[in-house]
Amino acid sequence: MAGATNHQYHILPPDIWPFTGSLSALTFTTGMVMYMHDLAGAFLVLGLGIAGLIATFFSWFSNIVKEAQAGHHTPVVQLHMRYGMILFIASEVMFFVGWFWAWFDFALFPSELTDVIGGIWPPAAIEAVIDPFSLPLLNTLILLCSGTTLTWAHHSLIHGDRESATTGLWLTIALGVVFTAIQVYEYAHAPFAFGQNTYSSAFYMATGFHGFHVLVGTIFLIVCLRRLYLGHFTPRQHFGFEAAAWYWHFVDVVWLFLFVTIYVWGGWGAAIH
Repeated sequence: MAGATNHQYHILPPDIWPFTGSLSALTFTTGMVMYMHDLAGAFLVLGLGIAGLIATFFSWFSNIVKEAQAGHHTPVVQLHMRYGMILFIASEVMFFVGWFWAWFDFALFPSELTDVIGGIWPPAAIEAVIDPFSLPLLNTLILLCSGTTLTWAHHSLIHGDRESATTGLWLTIALGVVFTAIQVYEYAHAPFAFGQNTYSSAFYMATGFHGFHVLVGTIFLIVCLRRLYLGHFTPRQHFGFEAAAWYWHFVDVVWLFLFVTIYVWGGWGAAIH
């Protein structure tokens, strides 16, 4: 028949959201730079960027869900979506490598920054550091448990046990919310402020961006839970759930490196708050 589909690929229609997302990301990062330099209008630019990103995520992901429900996500399409998710996580890895690189540069060569941090690490201006074996250790256990419950939910979905998959996903979301709440509490009672010196700046940027990723991952899982209730996922086709699981496990692994590197090793020998 004329016009019949004779291949496994999905030809995407023209869409404005990739351009909107790029423009919103540029606006967001510009607003962040303006905010960190106390420039006028920073909150307006930052707010516009965040609003644009939220609109992009909602509309673009809605289109992807509609494509999946319409049957356009054939095995070939799913394979290439997996490649895309792998490349995205790889870019996220390099993003955090930058913060770890900065931290190691400051910590291993403090003598090169004598005028800034007093030639020692943690810097002389840091009177006390956060106890790694209190709230940070608790958050580590919470994230490890969340990875376990998410894996349980994933395997339950593969075997057609939707009730167990739903329970596991609920538990994972709850653990993610608890992690975020503890992180906010820790920031509120931290013995040093953001931007005080290289230690505090690198600490808040690394752990803060990780916390942002936990928040995004939690929203990702909430969307998956909603789709699970709507019956969108089947044992053979559930890439959205799988992508969320990959992202969450990536966040887990990054936190383990943060805990060991920044909380334990980075504050070794300093006074405990």
